[in-house]
Amino acid sequence: MTLVEEAIQAIEAGKTEDGLKKLEQASQTNDHEEMLTVAELYYELGHLKQAQSLLDELLVLYPDEGGLFVFAAEMMIDADNEDEAIELLLDIKSTDEAYLQAQLLLADLYQMQALDEVAEQRLLTALKHAPDEVIISYGLGEFYLDRGDYMKSIPHLKKALHQKDELSGIAIELKLAEAYSASGEFEEALTYYQAGIKDSMTADALFGFGFTAYQAGDMVLAIEQLEALKSLDSDYTSLFPYLAKAYEAENRVDEALEVLRSGMSVDEFNDQLHLLSGKLHFKKQNLDEGEHHLRQALALNPSNMEAFQTLAAFLRHDEQMEELLELCQHARSYGEEDSMLDWYEAFALRSLDQYEKALPLYQEALAAFKEDVDFLEEYAHFLLEFGLRAEAEKYFRELLKQRPDRLDIIELLEEF
Repeated sequence: MTLVEEAIQAIEAGKTEDGLKKLEQASQTNDHEEMLTVAELYYELGHLKQAQSLLDELLVLYPDEGGLFVFAAEMMIDADNEDEAIELLLDIKSTDEAYLQAQLLLADLYQMQALDEVAEQRLLTALKHAPDEVIISYGLGEFYLDRGDYMKSIPHLKKALHQKDELSGIAIELKLAEAYSASGEFEEALTYYQAGIKDSMTADALFGFGFTAYQAGDMVLAIEQLEALKSLDSDYTSLFPYLAKAYEAENRVDEALEVLRSGMSVDEFNDQLHLLSGKLHFKKQNLDEGEHHLRQALALNPSNMEAFQTLAAFLRHDEQMEELLELCQHARSYGEEDSMLDWYEAFALRSLDQYEKALPLYQEALAAFKEDVDFLEEYAHFLLEFGLRAEAEKYFRELLKQRPDRLDIIELLEEF
């Protein structure tokens, strides 16, 4: 057994100090390949000074060895010297065995600096240089995937998939599944998730699988995968809303509520969980519990307009006009401006006989809801109550254009 092997064995056995001593002895070797191995091991262990010292010696001995340049560049990146790393990698000739590796690393560096077009050109140059090299096809596919060019990523990932035996430890099927899912081709994505999840059952993969199944409308499969994720990592907070919605879609409301309770115990400040819980409690006619969760959602996130609209609709239906007005004014105190907010506040003021305050709010809401028959009818009746008979007639006639079958409105206009 060589000194390097003894060092590795000692470190793996937890005898770190003994292993480092043996590694230091091994670094005195005149065998340059072994010296590189020691340098790489130091680098993996985080002993960068020792690794750099050995690498500097090797660079003096082999000034044209591209592989050493790549190693040096990786160390520079770790030291946040990206510009120096780029200069070093650019010096590697196209005839060097390390050229393709250098192009991939350059692409990563340019992408880190938000120079996506330059990164893309590096990868395309590498592809032209080695069109059948699987790592380049994969690199391009992953690049486009990270950038959000999903349809561009798919052909490169498919090409890499045909040579996947040359890539160890990379779940290309899951990358393809992600690309197809993000493109809205959920059925195709599910096929690749089914294949890829067998080799790589990570939390992200399970979430992607479950989310895609949910998007595809296969709630049974979505529940299966998201429950598996919950068992694997109960702190993966993104799973809870979709798992609850999947249970709701299957009319398993109690199980959906239990999922949301579990989610709140993990992430108590998640307003979406309270929103969903509030809506489900309303569905079960647990009105007080539903109102409580909706108010909690708004306390956590005053900008959650879905929670506002759901609670406002409940208060309006329950004829809690003072509470509805207070809710609207509370939303405004946080700087919220929304046409639906104008409508609800106008209705509350009208119901409380504060017509003069309601009028400008109805007028503000009109621009957004001039095609909404419910709004037109309410606004026209309000104008009639306020004594603006001619204006009321105008909007009743607008309503009839959209609902000519409303005989009650026709009779009302005849009375006018």
